Amino acid sequence: MGNIVEEIKRPISDEMKLFEKKFYESMQSNVPLLDKVTRFIVTTKGKQMRPMFVFLCAQLVGSVTEKTFRGASMIELIHTATLVHDDVVDESLKRRNFFSINALWKNKIAVLVGDYLLSKSVLLSTDHQDYDLLAVISRTIREMSEGELLQLEKARKLDITEPVYYEIIRQKTATLIAACCEIGVLSNNADESVAEKMRDFGTYTGMAFQIKDDLFDYLSSNVIGKPVGIDIKEQKMTLPLIYALKNASEKDYKYYFDTIKRYNNKKERVKELIAFVKASGGLDYAIGVMKDFQQKAKALLEEFPESEAKKSLHLMLDYVIERKF
Repeated sequence: MGNIVEEIKRPISDEMKLFEKKFYESMQSNVPLLDKVTRFIVTTKGKQMRPMFVFLCAQLVGSVTEKTFRGASMIELIHTATLVHDDVVDESLKRRNFFSINALWKNKIAVLVGDYLLSKSVLLSTDHQDYDLLAVISRTIREMSEGELLQLEKARKLDITEPVYYEIIRQKTATLIAACCEIGVLSNNADESVAEKMRDFGTYTGMAFQIKDDLFDYLSSNVIGKPVGIDIKEQKMTLPLIYALKNASEKDYKYYFDTIKRYNNKKERVKELIAFVKASGGLDYAIGVMKDFQQKAKALLEEFPESEAKKSLHLMLDYVIERKF
């Protein structure tokens, strides 16, 4: 899998190296404590998939410009801020096998650092009069917050239907990838119709990405350090489960709904539920929907001329649904 990522990065490898430096600079401040935290953030970063989308989409319609670098930094600032805030909300002490910011520096500092990063992403655009990018990131921050709150509200009652599930993952996950793709083309002053096309491309890609994530709950035995059944323990209603419950007999529905509501920490009951979801075709259904989103994204990509960047984006779409972690 690592080779695929290297392959995807090939047309933008120089830009990605330069980006690390620019991203770190975009976070700097006059507060020593803040710099200590941001230095830690930079050294514990993930795969940086989102900046890759920004650079590849920029190359799809032109070249990587200074504005592209700013756009990628804005996205990464928002992404990092939401991760920092999420860890506080979820009371997580670990992220990617490192301690989380709240574990090392307490909640109050983590919340303030998240706020600081969000403000930095907005300032980056206003300092350079990138008002088109500002519009995209403001909308993105709003949608991500709405998605989180919608999920929290629905999770209390566990009444998540398929349309509500799509709306939650569109806002929580897909909206940020959509912003990457839109910002990538806008950094080359693409017109509104191209920007919209790439926003849709990013949305479909993000939806497929999230459904793949939800499938790990049933498929992987700890490949990503995410134990099987963790979503069920957290009472998260994901697509395979929603599908299985929707098509269950009344007796099964009662029994398994009860598992999620009351017995989500009982190993045996969770095992049973996982077997039930598999047997009722929940996984196959979710895989079908995921592939459907992937095909929609591929169809949009076909409207652009051939290029190295286009090849990489095709590979990225395959990687999104074939990845093992």
